[in-house]
Amino acid sequence: MKTAPSNAGRVSQEGAALALAREVLEIEAKAISDLVGRLDRRFVQAVELLLKCRGRIVVSGIGKSGHIARKIASTLASTGTPAFFVHPAEASHGDLGMVARDDVFVALSNSGESGELLAIIPLLKRQGAKLIALTGKSDSTLAREADIHLYAGAAKEACPLNLAPTASTTAALALGDALALAVMQEKGFTRDEFAASHPGGALARKLLTHVRDVMRAGEDAPRTACGATAMQGLLEMSRGKMGMTAVVDGDGRVVGIFTDGDLRRNLEQGVDMRSARITDVMTRAPRTIGPDKLAAEGIEIMERFKVNQLLVVDAEQKLLGALNMHDLFRAKVI
Repeated sequence: MKTAPSNAGRVSQEGAALALAREVLEIEAKAISDLVGRLDRRFVQAVELLLKCRGRIVVSGIGKSGHIARKIASTLASTGTPAFFVHPAEASHGDLGMVARDDVFVALSNSGESGELLAIIPLLKRQGAKLIALTGKSDSTLAREADIHLYAGAAKEACPLNLAPTASTTAALALGDALALAVMQEKGFTRDEFAASHPGGALARKLLTHVRDVMRAGEDAPRTACGATAMQGLLEMSRGKMGMTAVVDGDGRVVGIFTDGDLRRNLEQGVDMRSARITDVMTRAPRTIGPDKLAAEGIEIMERFKVNQLLVVDAEQKLLGALNMHDLFRAKVI
């Protein structure tokens, strides 16, 4: 009959797992940290080569390096640098035709001796494509044959057996990200361009949605004249169903806001809402935003000042509309 493991045994197992996890993270973090000190002019040259590329960036690797290569190609493509992944084994069987003279080939191999990659290097050279190699061995064949070699290795793998590619792949991925983002910055890649290449996701909604796209305008934006009574403001707030009403002067300029929070505070203080004027119970100098601002900026203002509504105004502080947190939820901006 099997006996259940004791509590002491489970605690011991949990402790060992946590200890190993911490060691893995420390080793992988050190692998990345060590790269910082090794960056030199060759990294700048690699960035310049990618910037001058008149074709596309082709990224390749096999095994775990292949998975990292796919991610680097994806990061390059999504940050404004046309790139794609080619499997080195498939390249030897026809896919090398995807690579042209004006392309830059980025090869990843921790050992720098991957046979599948080395087999296609002479053909790449013959076509005239430039080669950037990311390896963990500076004296490897791939490093020597590259136009630019970048060290992307690790002194020690995080694997307890020091065998499974772990710290080395983390280092290569981080270096690939550094390359992609350095190129992106030099190109002046913008938020709108980033969103344009991510049209199907939440990123596009956050980056491309402007306040004017989600605000309530016209009669949908509650407003009360500054000469009105508090009761009139309360009725307008109820009609608008936004938990507030803007308070405007005769020219439509915002002078304040009256919210359900203002209502509660005034009632707690014993204010007679039947006799009070709207200007007596409103909040002056409310938070506002322009219609051409990004909706994401509206979220930041709401969160920073802990408010649920924003008044949308023009350059002369005239009321154009109103925005609340529920509108942003409906628009799936948050």
